[in-house]
Amino acid sequence: MLDSRSKLKDFAPIPPPRLVAWETARACNPACRRCRTEARKEPSAGESNPSEAENLIKQLSAFSALPMTILSGGEPLTRPDILELAGLRTSMGFRLPLSTNGANLTEKSADDIKKAGAARLSLSLDAPNPTGHDEFRGQAGSFETTVESAKLLKRRQPPFQINSAITARNIRQTEAISELALSSGAVAHHVFLLVPAGRTKQSDTNSLPQAYEQSPIKLKQREGRLKLEFKATCAPQYRRIGLQLGLKPSPRSSRGCLGGRFMFIGHDGQVGACGRLRLPAGNARQARPVEIYDASPLFAQLRDKKCRQGRCGRCDFFDICGGCRAGAYAQGDRLGPEPLCPHQPKNSKGDG
Repeated sequence: MLDSRSKLKDFAPIPPPRLVAWETARACNPACRRCRTEARKEPSAGESNPSEAENLIKQLSAFSALPMTILSGGEPLTRPDILELAGLRTSMGFRLPLSTNGANLTEKSADDIKKAGAARLSLSLDAPNPTGHDEFRGQAGSFETTVESAKLLKRRQPPFQINSAITARNIRQTEAISELALSSGAVAHHVFLLVPAGRTKQSDTNSLPQAYEQSPIKLKQREGRLKLEFKATCAPQYRRIGLQLGLKPSPRSSRGCLGGRFMFIGHDGQVGACGRLRLPAGNARQARPVEIYDASPLFAQLRDKKCRQGRCGRCDFFDICGGCRAGAYAQGDRLGPEPLCPHQPKNSKGDG
């Protein structure tokens, strides 16, 4: 066990994580071509059993403030006990979104999810048409499945959002996806810029630098006209762009990269700072998550600006951006500069 409280007692309290994502299962129906987890159809060895899962939920209540906890995967609905776990989590006061591809949804399961207290469901839609979405998901008919799942949720009324994984192929289709999300009854559209991890290849992201800046500008400019909540995740430059454009910050806008203030718990108990930053900070089967979060050198480094290298360490927008740590790690240094960001800090000579 990590004796983090005694080691850190002379220092200022560490703010609890804003968000925890728990990979409840690694099994999944489709085999998406850019899957962060490299999920397969069969359950992976090491997935938590019901007793371990319940114990993990109770351990997460040790944080000084309860973090929002996303039940993710793989596909969470492949777990027979997922609704019992969700009910336990909400009974303890946690806000609980659930991420699903919709393939296993039925009228009954939608009602059961609502009764379990899930704050919101999310469905993935990566293109505004069957061709693009099905190619991304690696499964014919998945676009129609998602559309039908949205209709089901609209009828049964558990609130849901649309999530979109953004690559060089679909970054210019985000407005059309937002329109489809709105017409489907979704309350929000969240976009996620990808970095190389799992089955996401460098070729999916290496043509993005210009679009990486230009597309968020367009998204930010139209954000105020949307009739549903919009949020750009894994896009730490989004708030910087808004400030530079003189636009009002979105009420849903976060700090940018949450590295150091975000906890990812894998299906096997491995704890990390991000699902795309493949660096272990500890294991929840060997130490409590709160101890790992407080004492891990990885989390400490990511929280400390003085540890950052290159442009990100000197950047005047560090406090609202921070640069994508997974993107930096994909280039060889998790503390290095954000590789796709074109912004040059004040007094910078243009070097990394």
